[in-house]
Amino acid sequence: MEYLEQSQKNILGIDTSNYKTSLALISRDEIICDIRRFLTVKQGERGLRQSEALFQHVKILPELFEEIRGEKIDAVAYSSKPRPVEGSYMPCFLAGEGFARSLAAVLDVPAISFSHQEGHIEAIKAFTEMSYLDDFIACHFSGGTCEVLQVSQADPDRSYESVQEDLEDSFELIHGENTIYHIELIGGSKDISFGQVLDRAGVQMGIPFPCGSALDEIAMKTSHATNILTPIKVNDCQFNLSGIDTQIKNNMDDTDPDGLVREIFDRFSDAIIKLLLQASERTGICDVIMSGGVSTSKYIRGAVSDALEEKGVIVYFDDLDLSSDNAVGIALLGGKYIWD
Repeated sequence: MEYLEQSQKNILGIDTSNYKTSLALISRDEIICDIRRFLTVKQGERGLRQSEALFQHVKILPELFEEIRGEKIDAVAYSSKPRPVEGSYMPCFLAGEGFARSLAAVLDVPAISFSHQEGHIEAIKAFTEMSYLDDFIACHFSGGTCEVLQVSQADPDRSYESVQEDLEDSFELIHGENTIYHIELIGGSKDISFGQVLDRAGVQMGIPFPCGSALDEIAMKTSHATNILTPIKVNDCQFNLSGIDTQIKNNMDDTDPDGLVREIFDRFSDAIIKLLLQASERTGICDVIMSGGVSTSKYIRGAVSDALEEKGVIVYFDDLDLSSDNAVGIALLGGKYIWD
């Protein structure tokens, strides 16, 4: 495997989440391309069945590959499951895995699997002042996930030479359960996610799915908020969102919708502030990464950053449009195995 002896490699990342098909080609020095396409959701629907998501990925991936025709690829990294824990599984990731392993076999290059969640974390971490940190808190707030995580290096003493030896000697490592980080779940929602609440509210308002970006724009331009939603209680880094979801549904038709959207974002921001203060106190860690589609909210970013900075908790948001689903983080993780 002579290609492993060179230090400069192009890594192709593939991510097939429940809402988006993504490819990214990166070198050590740049993001060569970052291609993403939303899956199609019918008007009025609030998501896709896994079988439909898988089918759409299989249709879209060849079109995305055509956009990187002729590019040099030295390794393929892909997301094979939602989270880096035993039993984590979603069929939509089978599309990316199938294309990744097939391409790698034809090119005779490594195919290295990671979890979708690790890709989210790395996409933000690599381009912030936290890139050098080994221990931090990470929030993963998306359409299907609402978790707060304590993250550390899985094996900080592992050398590049030992990784090369494993890649050369162990086919199972290349295609098996690889991980860069040790991730411990320390809190989050006990029922539905922030993203689900926003999508349900948006669909009820007639906004096409996914709705978070459009609702964020409404919150940003609306100067007033209603006062009809109960504050979200956060205890021991945990909370429930089904109650506020029901309140939104029951009040949407009888109140100013823009004011209600503004209040939703106020309640979410307050809950996130409480959550991260509790997480920081529990772990003693004051550095926080915000990842996932909900973390792209400009309204939440402003409210959370200002409040937590006063408390000594530094929150790092994305400045490169890498919070939402993408394959850049997955490619970067592959680079950690390939680059010296």
